Amino acid sequence: MRRTALVIVGLGVAALAFIAANFSYGWVASGPLEQDKTVSVPQGATLTSAARVLKAEGAVRSADAFLTRAKLFGASAPIRAGEYVIPRGASNREILSILQGGKALNHLVTVPEGLPSILVHERLMAEQDLTGTVPVPEEGSILPDSYAFEKGESRAQVLARMQGAMTDYLAKAWDKRSPSTPVKTPQDAVILASIVEKETGIDKERTIVAGVYANRLRVGMMLQADPTIIYPITKGKPLGRRIRKSEIAAVNGYNTYAMAGLPRGPIANPGRASIDAVLNPAPTKALYFVADGKGGHIFADTLEQQNENVRKWFEIRRQRGEL
Repeated sequence: MRRTALVIVGLGVAALAFIAANFSYGWVASGPLEQDKTVSVPQGATLTSAARVLKAEGAVRSADAFLTRAKLFGASAPIRAGEYVIPRGASNREILSILQGGKALNHLVTVPEGLPSILVHERLMAEQDLTGTVPVPEEGSILPDSYAFEKGESRAQVLARMQGAMTDYLAKAWDKRSPSTPVKTPQDAVILASIVEKETGIDKERTIVAGVYANRLRVGMMLQADPTIIYPITKGKPLGRRIRKSEIAAVNGYNTYAMAGLPRGPIANPGRASIDAVLNPAPTKALYFVADGKGGHIFADTLEQQNENVRKWFEIRRQRGEL
């Protein structure tokens, strides 16, 4: 009887040891996912509710087993809300590490150079993975770039990063400005850079275009930049037609065909290259430029040269059937 009892106890202990070992092994064993899976952990989620999400998404075999193993074997750090990619075959231990590490899947919203704020606003509002609302930001306050965000993040947070990036970059660029720049304040630099941004998309031309406008500002000439005519009409959106004579003559604080000096504000959000060009303009005697028919511009020091270049440009347009 005594021997039988000892055998039974031994078998019980062995069974418990086997169960414990199997349970422990389940912590590090490959999970059920057959391919990578994106899993969203909502704000305010607990480990218990996250375990249910993982079970529903097929990332773990049992929510209760995952929860118990996490409490026994896992680190005590809290899980973080976000959208995560759970790799194929990820173990319970790997999944908890991912959720506690907070390396959530990032989405991107891109602001190209020269995009006006009204269109930046439309892009932010169109991102369905963002929350909340924001007003149309101040023109010129956003640094064009690609900005990462997490699902469920607020639009206000993303906009704040965009504007913070502009503030930081402008401060650094201003400290490195050349004595030859005609702008007197960082805001004036953004205004002129927004015009340069709209006038050319060719990198090697930016400092020359900035140099032309710098020369005009120094001698009191009108800048005569077509984009400044369009901005008060569309807030920077494409005009979709030719500019009218009445619009060329309009006085509104932006139209540089009707006044000397800078407009009263930026006409777009300029990128780094245009800001740098305005703060470090090319040394040039040019006062004029016009399209060259090849996607760039041709520059002139005198009005006589400019008139000849304009004649050539109109001839190109006639040959194209545009006039």
